[in-house]
Amino acid sequence: MLAKGQTIIQWMEKLAPKSLAVPDDRIGLQLGSLQREINRVLIALDVTEEVVDEAIALGAELIIAHHAIIFRPLKDLQTDTPHGRLYEKLIKHDIAVYISHTNYDIADGGMNDLMADALGLQGTKVLWKTGEDKLEKLVVFVPKTHEDSVRTAILDTGAGHIGDYSHCSFNLQGTGTFKPLEGTNPYIGTTGTVEHVEEVRIETIIPSSIRSRVLRAMLKAHPYEEVAYDLYPISLEGKSYGLGRVGKLEQPKPLAQVAELVKERFEVPYVRVVGDLGREIRKVAVLGGSGGRSVKHALFHGADVLVAGDIDYHTAHDALVAGLCIIDPGHNAEKIMKKSVTDRLQSMAVEQGAKTTFHASNIATEPFHFM
Repeated sequence: MLAKGQTIIQWMEKLAPKSLAVPDDRIGLQLGSLQREINRVLIALDVTEEVVDEAIALGAELIIAHHAIIFRPLKDLQTDTPHGRLYEKLIKHDIAVYISHTNYDIADGGMNDLMADALGLQGTKVLWKTGEDKLEKLVVFVPKTHEDSVRTAILDTGAGHIGDYSHCSFNLQGTGTFKPLEGTNPYIGTTGTVEHVEEVRIETIIPSSIRSRVLRAMLKAHPYEEVAYDLYPISLEGKSYGLGRVGKLEQPKPLAQVAELVKERFEVPYVRVVGDLGREIRKVAVLGGSGGRSVKHALFHGADVLVAGDIDYHTAHDALVAGLCIIDPGHNAEKIMKKSVTDRLQSMAVEQGAKTTFHASNIATEPFHFM
């Protein structure tokens, strides 16, 4: 059995939900159709003509990439231009292109977690907060006979997480009253008669992102025709999500050694370094892609060094004056995502019994030569 394109994208969006993307980011299906079975998928950082040729040679019907091929609305589609020729080749060979960009950067296990893990950072936190998964209080009233099954359904679906504890709830016994009216089909009681039932009030917290899933599980497990439940907004801070990560090295290292570590782990031929090469580095901020605007966030978190690409001259001076070191491995360091996405999607396919195969692009898309 081959997986359909839409199914593959559902897997991808489990890894990197589209809701995490920053506003106006160019993500999602940019070209082609997902309404067919897919034999092979190519995972790439950039979609260049060489990458498209690689997909054609592989027999791939879908490319999942990090960087968009359409950044702004097209005014025309002239096939004698470089971009037009790229689109023409994709269309002629019926290859769809799907983009997962800032949503993949932000997602758990995504680009910035990969970078932090590659450097062995510990106790990582979000560098640049872009949102928060708000918490809500769920209260539901359940007949005592179904207390365990309903509570289990709610908590097993992801409700009740507090810090490093799961399946947290509060339970209070009491008496529920109701009168089934004409046309009802009550699980307990008789039409027209007020019933008194021993019930349990179950309270727990849920992130708003999984509200629908938790409620579906609760309603499915609940025996009542009409379920009495409440949802309350609460002031407790939910899980933050955002761009970049900041954490600590296991052991402090001189800036020069951290720079060599970055070169090794990101497989880049050189890095640009700002700061005293002998300075001891303990706290490290990382951000995939262009990191100029993240300097202030790194300073806010007390980072000793920021590892990010595309740092411009004046930003480097500002960081130096502020006491922040910088290691710039270039934008192409994000190629670290290709193997991870390939392996994770292939595992999902195997779990689902799908014979679709996933392949990391072998094409180097670094536009710079280093002399």
